[in-house]
Amino acid sequence: MTDPRLETIEAFPGPLAGVRVLEFSQIVAAPVCGVNLSDLGADVIKVEPPGGESTRNTGAVIPKEGKGFQALNRGKRSLIVDLQDERGRELIQRVIQDIDVVLINYRLGVAERIGIDYDSLRAIKPDLIYWQNTGFGEEGPEAYRAGSDIVAQAYSGLMALDGKLRDDGAPDLISSPVADLVTGFASAMGICAALYHRAQTGEGQRLSTSLLRSSLFMMGSAVMREPVHDAVLREPMLERIAEVRAGGGSHAEIVEARNSLQVLRGAFRLYYGGYRAKDGGVVLGALTKSNRDGMRGVLGILGQEDSDREGYDAYDPENQRVALEWREKIREIFLQKTVSEWIQLFDDAGVPVGPVQLPEQMSDDPQVEADQMLWEHEHAATGPQRLMGPAVVMQGTPTRVYRSAPAYGEHSSEVLIEAGLSLEEIATLCSAGVVHERVAEATAAT
Repeated sequence: MTDPRLETIEAFPGPLAGVRVLEFSQIVAAPVCGVNLSDLGADVIKVEPPGGESTRNTGAVIPKEGKGFQALNRGKRSLIVDLQDERGRELIQRVIQDIDVVLINYRLGVAERIGIDYDSLRAIKPDLIYWQNTGFGEEGPEAYRAGSDIVAQAYSGLMALDGKLRDDGAPDLISSPVADLVTGFASAMGICAALYHRAQTGEGQRLSTSLLRSSLFMMGSAVMREPVHDAVLREPMLERIAEVRAGGGSHAEIVEARNSLQVLRGAFRLYYGGYRAKDGGVVLGALTKSNRDGMRGVLGILGQEDSDREGYDAYDPENQRVALEWREKIREIFLQKTVSEWIQLFDDAGVPVGPVQLPEQMSDDPQVEADQMLWEHEHAATGPQRLMGPAVVMQGTPTRVYRSAPAYGEHSSEVLIEAGLSLEEIATLCSAGVVHERVAEATAAT
């Protein structure tokens, strides 16, 4: 099974066609960066240790081929090499000569220890573009700590901003790894800018990101300091939270103290948030007065709920109380109809609304199919697949999913032959366990 859109590759190459990327990655952030570069046409080679990246087996039905790994590594080729072996590091030095971009998200200090840091590699490839992601940044007291998305969510305040709690009152994560995802997209943007700069000047450069930096970026208005708003909102909130902590308050009580002082958005959230219908969930997304009026008309409260009136004071405790009362009234109204009935009514009014759907159902969604968001490929180990396509669609230099994620060791020999190694050299390295190659392992297994 091959997607017919792939026939346009030769006639209309991607904007990064000819760019070669070497990806030393694990988990999410760097793989997301690599996926985006691949979708833009770059040849992305993922370097994995013997046994493969650990996430290959996360939730896997077929060993080493879990869906999570496949989703984040589609479009790439795989090179399995032991970087703890001097011969493996020498291989990288040979491969790097024809590489334009290096991606790495190992813990700070690991790259230097195994000789794939920026200074070591640019000595071989002076115009190299090198990107490294860390958990907390590269300077400061936390720089060498291990990091992951959930840790960044907690440390940055992103988890408290969302305010999710488990049944026992413990903090709960935002299910999507948002810090990783934003970092991956931001880094791909930066690398494209660095490639443009290199095309203009011939100069390579080093780029860096961190999960903490990305998390803070997503909360710009909460993190920033500004004296007027801080005096009215931030300082009273922090004083209240300090009192709760001083009294030995739990995490749930701290979150509640913060949320109790977030009432200024109460009226706004009447028309920007979720409600329970008879048979599911509905979300309203009004950002303008005209949209809010349209929703009021559908709900039968136009002319009654008036938080858009001139001079409305969100700081007035009475207005805050009334907003909470309207929230309860609107909740009761929503329980009177089904999701489809509400969607039809709000659509007829031309206001932003959506049903709350399940991600596992979206591959068959009519809108997803009509806009060709999925691509069809054949995976070497798991067979036919329908894969989520690029986040950006381009016409003149089309983006596309070039291939499924690499099966374990699928391209090791191919990549090394391109680097100038002979078949005899590759066979010797495979026998020594320095390189792992899929065909050789399949033969041994039989």
